[in-house]
Amino acid sequence: MPSHLSADRPAAQPPGRGSVDALISQTRRLKGDVDAVRRDAAGEGSDQPRERWQRALYDLALHQLSDLDEHLAQLRDGPLPMAAPEPHAPSQGSLLSRVGSAEWNLLTDEASWSGELYRILGRDPAAPPLTLDELPSLVVDEDRPTLTAMVTNCLVDARPIDGEFRIARRGGDVRTVHMMGEPVLDTDGSTASMWAVLRDVSELRRSQRAVSETRDSLHHRQEAARSEHRLAVELQEAVLPPWRGSLRLPHRGPRTLDLASRHLPASAHTMIGGDWYDALELTDGETLLSVGDLTGQGVGVTSNMTMLLGAVRGMAMAGAQPGQLMAWLNQLLDATVQPALGSTVCCRYRPATRTLVWAQAGHPAPLLFRDGTGRALSAPDGVLLGATSGAVYGQAEETLQVGDLLLLHTDGLVPGHTGSAAANLLLGLAPRLAGNRTAEDCVRTVVEEFGASEREDNACVLAARVMS
Repeated sequence: MPSHLSADRPAAQPPGRGSVDALISQTRRLKGDVDAVRRDAAGEGSDQPRERWQRALYDLALHQLSDLDEHLAQLRDGPLPMAAPEPHAPSQGSLLSRVGSAEWNLLTDEASWSGELYRILGRDPAAPPLTLDELPSLVVDEDRPTLTAMVTNCLVDARPIDGEFRIARRGGDVRTVHMMGEPVLDTDGSTASMWAVLRDVSELRRSQRAVSETRDSLHHRQEAARSEHRLAVELQEAVLPPWRGSLRLPHRGPRTLDLASRHLPASAHTMIGGDWYDALELTDGETLLSVGDLTGQGVGVTSNMTMLLGAVRGMAMAGAQPGQLMAWLNQLLDATVQPALGSTVCCRYRPATRTLVWAQAGHPAPLLFRDGTGRALSAPDGVLLGATSGAVYGQAEETLQVGDLLLLHTDGLVPGHTGSAAANLLLGLAPRLAGNRTAEDCVRTVVEEFGASEREDNACVLAARVMS
């Protein structure tokens, strides 16, 4: 590179104004486009780690485009003469100052600085420029070896300079300066002088650190979420019913129910939710079936789910019928801070009479499919308030037939639909379910219809076909 300030050579002329003006116009158009995209992203109002990282990158890009605009203008106008006043100050929050330049003549020990360099280094424009030996006096102690090594390599080995160091300006203001330079050789190949350009990159480095920190924060949150998800899955696999395939019960007599179930995770979930299904053969030959959900997500909900299922199973083993079981469960949860029950349906199937006894708490009613048609079971009486025993849940009975299919599900099974709308869509599968021979085939049909859709919440489905 040629010297910019050599007294022996004419100053470099600025490039044609037309070509640089065209670059400035392109830069400003790009800046406007980026700013429009940033405003659209900011309009969503999210404050999640990923959105904060994106906003930091948008800000960094806009700052850099603004500074590119300034540098192109400086390139068009040419360098200021030594110690000349600034034509205009850089915009507030600019990442890069105007570039300053300097040349140190090794033969005469003279130094020449541009007006921009005085401002970058915080020096009085009326003061003489510092020599190479005096320049380290501006640099913080820890960075002086870096500057000395760069200058020595340039003067002795003719290596170009490209590095950063920190300077301490008046009032204790510490700034980061990026320096690039080259030696200027005389006719015999020895170094006659060294020239350099310097710029203040303090704000640029600050913005880059902000981007890095938000990216690292996002990465750590994602890693923590993945770790929690893995722990929750391991806990579920250890203590909860299997989330795939058929539920295999230790039958003591003829098989009366064919059972299958499935857990469908949310499309973009990072943590296990509180939806569950369960089936348990009781000591009196009856079968307990239940589905439901707890509020919240994560390992804490998984452990709470384990506690709740243990309580439900224990009360059922003790002979509690669904209505009484729901009342006791309500009393148990009212007495604790967690878990918070979202909704549940609890059933007991009596194979001797093919009777289903069930109760619900804010949960979709079981669906019954028979002979190619389906219907939702009539809900039991609502919650009654007892004088001394608190809430008393009504329960309903339904007599089933061989071949009947009972479908229990949580509210998020049909994406975008809840309540009666979701039930109607499920009932619309009746003709297809009639052709399924096993409960597993029925669950597969439901999952094929609704499992591929984007879902916001976890969901569970349990199918029970009456065998005999």
